[in-house]
Amino acid sequence: MIILTKKSELLPHTRVDLEIYLTAEERTKVKQKIQLDAISENGNKYIKLNLERGDVLMEGDILTNDDRSFFVEIKAKLESVITVKSPNTLDLLKAAYHLGNRHVSLEINNDYLRFSPDHVLESMLSKLGISFCQETAPFYPELGAYKH
Repeated sequence: MIILTKKSELLPHTRVDLEIYLTAEERTKVKQKIQLDAISENGNKYIKLNLERGDVLMEGDILTNDDRSFFVEIKAKLESVITVKSPNTLDLLKAAYHLGNRHVSLEINNDYLRFSPDHVLESMLSKLGISFCQETAPFYPELGAYKH
């Protein structure tokens, strides 16, 4: 099993050996064992992350093992999400306020908000008259004030 221990920059002479697709929640776990969809070229079925506590994985991050012989690129996995869109900025602000008040992991963009499906939150948005839809997309929630 390959154990990835640090973030790295990809130098011109190196190549990415593997891309790993992780959900937003999985990208917050720096200590985990990941089962690969297929056995890698060197016969591994698992990759282990053993990064420093406090690290947050972002799409495009390059991870490597201690001897820098194996490089993995992190990608955002498509997942089921609720997307709130409105031509009315005030509706988006209201939705962001009420979702934030419930400490929901929330992706905030200029023209939409996105969060993990939750029927209670969907009902709340409906009662507020704010439209939303369920879709499959990459999810990039805000990291929070103390993770930057």
